[in-house]
Amino acid sequence: MPELKEIVRGLSDIERKSLASLHDESAIGAEELAEKANLQVDSVRRALQWLHEKGLAEIRETRKECWMLTRKGAEALEKGLPEKRLAEKCSQLARHGKEITLDDLKKEFGEEMSPALGTAKKLNWLSLGKTIQFNDEIFHASRKLLEDKQAYLKTVSLCCQVAEPVPAGGETFEEFRRRGLIERKENVTRVATITERGRKALALPEFASGQRKFVIDAPVPRIYPGKRQPYVQFINQVKRWLTANGFKEVPSPLITQEFYNFDVLFQPQNHPARTWSDTYQLKRPTHGRLPDKKIVEAVRVAHERGGKSGSKGWGHAWSEEIARKVMPASHCTAHDARQWVKDIKPGKYFSLNRVYRPDVLDAKHLIEFNQLDGFILGEGINFRHQLGIFRDFAREIAGATEIKFTPDYFPFTEPSVQLSCKHPELGWMEFAGGGFSRPEIPASLGIQEPLILWGMGVDRLAMLKMGVNDIRHLFSDDLEWLRNAPPVKE
Repeated sequence: MPELKEIVRGLSDIERKSLASLHDESAIGAEELAEKANLQVDSVRRALQWLHEKGLAEIRETRKECWMLTRKGAEALEKGLPEKRLAEKCSQLARHGKEITLDDLKKEFGEEMSPALGTAKKLNWLSLGKTIQFNDEIFHASRKLLEDKQAYLKTVSLCCQVAEPVPAGGETFEEFRRRGLIERKENVTRVATITERGRKALALPEFASGQRKFVIDAPVPRIYPGKRQPYVQFINQVKRWLTANGFKEVPSPLITQEFYNFDVLFQPQNHPARTWSDTYQLKRPTHGRLPDKKIVEAVRVAHERGGKSGSKGWGHAWSEEIARKVMPASHCTAHDARQWVKDIKPGKYFSLNRVYRPDVLDAKHLIEFNQLDGFILGEGINFRHQLGIFRDFAREIAGATEIKFTPDYFPFTEPSVQLSCKHPELGWMEFAGGGFSRPEIPASLGIQEPLILWGMGVDRLAMLKMGVNDIRHLFSDDLEWLRNAPPVKE
């Protein structure tokens, strides 16, 4: 019997002990077998299941319907039925000549009040009026009935413990079932017996010697240790790179006003990018507060006449009502603008958060995505600084090997540049844009130093870095990808 010998050699110690203990038993439960073999009950249950699957033992299941006490029933058994306790309380108060009111009883009996009062009224123990009139004589005459009901609860409890059927039917049974003091449960009993194949296994020398075969090349379950979400790791890496290069992160709230999102950036109020097709609006609240009136007035003058910048402005009436509108930020430059109105010190700054723009979802576009915006304020800055930041970022963070710069147009920078990187599957993709601030912006805010600003889509950078071909996959709940994606060095 080579097959049986192989099975015996592969038996664990718990399986061997369990099988040996089954030898002289006709049928035995896991609890009894565990006591006999001096093993844990759960270990024996598992061993019996394994022996059953190997054909060495048979498990028989017996299902029996039984009635048992509910939580309410167990409380009634321990403390006494609610009607009994209520009647005893009323009897005590009546003997002392005290008034009995419903409010007093409700405080003491709570949710048990209703069934207890109903039973007491039905048995004529009391009558209801402004106060409760209790008949102590009738109550004491009914004590035998109460004792029988209390005894029935004890019977149910004992029958359940020994798996005996509960006396069903009858008035008391139906009443307790209706009141939720007892409930029906299915009791499952499992017993194991040794099979003929199991007896043959016991007779083999391999079983007596305790020799075991270890399969060293057997497959083992894969372990998936906890780890950070890959895209979150990439975002942390981006922030680390920026702070290591002297940048400071500024607050980036998800909700802003059009004033910061557009007006401070010298984007005209009739620009197509401010319409429903390119931005979202909040239903409630609809408007927010603006900063200092002097700043608001300087922005208004810049839009209408150019202000101190020497430009002609946009030549239209500027509306404070439009500027106060509340919206989800459509780019993180809105958070840069919030800093410029605060008399910010020269330096390097960035913000990274979700932004929202209406779009058609595809492999390259989302309506909610992460954007990184930054600006540098200080003397001696020129356009080559902008190109250098883009180049270093694309190579060191995104791992891009092919990059290119092309002239571009943005409402708030001049000159402007676009950074594109080549994705191995999707081809050339736009990653970032930036340039020198238009003169109307620093002039209206009293900023004297040169100002360069830029923004880039972090999601697309992550696609290049992580080898992802669909931008939506970065936010995927696909466990296979989350488990197997290589970790991103933070």
